[in-house]
Amino acid sequence: MAQFQTEHRIEAEPALKIWLLSPYHTGSHRAWAEGYQRHSKHSVRLLTLAGRFWKWRMQGGAIDLAAQIQAELASGPPDLILATDMTNLAAWLALSRRTLPSDVPVVLYMHENQLTYPWQEGQKPDLTYAMINWLSQLCADRVLFNSEFHRRSWFGALPNLLKHFPDYNHLERIEEVRARAIVLPVGVEPLQDFGRRRQAGAPLIVWNQRWEYDKRPGAFFELLYRLDEDVYDFSLAVAGENFRNSPDEFEEARRRLAHRIEHWGYLPSRQAYLDLLQRADLVISTAAHEFFGISILEAVQAGAFPLLPNRLSYPELIPASLHPACLYDDEEELFSMAAARLKMPRPAPPSLRRALSERFSWPVVAAAYDGFFETLVDAGG
Repeated sequence: MAQFQTEHRIEAEPALKIWLLSPYHTGSHRAWAEGYQRHSKHSVRLLTLAGRFWKWRMQGGAIDLAAQIQAELASGPPDLILATDMTNLAAWLALSRRTLPSDVPVVLYMHENQLTYPWQEGQKPDLTYAMINWLSQLCADRVLFNSEFHRRSWFGALPNLLKHFPDYNHLERIEEVRARAIVLPVGVEPLQDFGRRRQAGAPLIVWNQRWEYDKRPGAFFELLYRLDEDVYDFSLAVAGENFRNSPDEFEEARRRLAHRIEHWGYLPSRQAYLDLLQRADLVISTAAHEFFGISILEAVQAGAFPLLPNRLSYPELIPASLHPACLYDDEEELFSMAAARLKMPRPAPPSLRRALSERFSWPVVAAAYDGFFETLVDAGG
């Protein structure tokens, strides 16, 4: 009888009710939110706004998100609030104070930040948005970063931000927030069941990152121009999100590498995207900025061999034993490694794909999130 009651209690254990605030619901922010919702054992309700006008979302998105909770409260308050870094959490909590119980734990997830994100040449840094990030962290019970590099770079730059102000800069609060900040990575959909389809002919190099200046597309295409001039055999697929104001380097590359191009442009179908990744031999990053690297992990999981800078978040993604094969220190070393891979194309080794799956697949990552949130709720925030 006691055994029956124990089993019944386990089976009937209620899931947590989690509200996830995503005011800039597109790209990696959307993939993260929907990935966790899909793989969590808890009930994750997404409260979202369209993913455009990022500055306005950080300034005014809290107003709409606060209005959305009125209907949600009809079924009772949440057990936990999970907000992205694009949320003005201080404003949202202030606007929700009359309806939301004050003891609900609040967690802030830092995909990126507006302090150490590199500004485009000619742009003047605007500290407004970095301060929104900081105030949101002060309001949160816990702060999660997607990588150790991200956590370290934020807290390394934060004193300079606060010292910029003349008084009442509260530098002493940094250690308080650091103490409640941990790293929980982004999850990636498992791709191990997808077949590897090596195409005949020239090795395929894939670009599957955003078409943005911080990914240094100029350096990527300069590498390809040099490989092309030295008559290395390769074909090229350029995917990834293409924004209206994409860097000029893309149009130049489309013209100069026309004879190499197998695919060009954003793939609206995920299956078409996966089909492309499964045929890729090399995925190369020349990024100046990367807090995590979802697109690189997706390509490697599908079988593409990675060549990545030995900096930013990349050393955390690749097992240490494979750093010499996958990470480069400068552009000369990248050229040598790419040339060698084109001469003897090989897919990402099973050990690498297995290691990434064991650390970053959504079932694994969602379980870590679930356990952390359960502990937080049980501890009362």
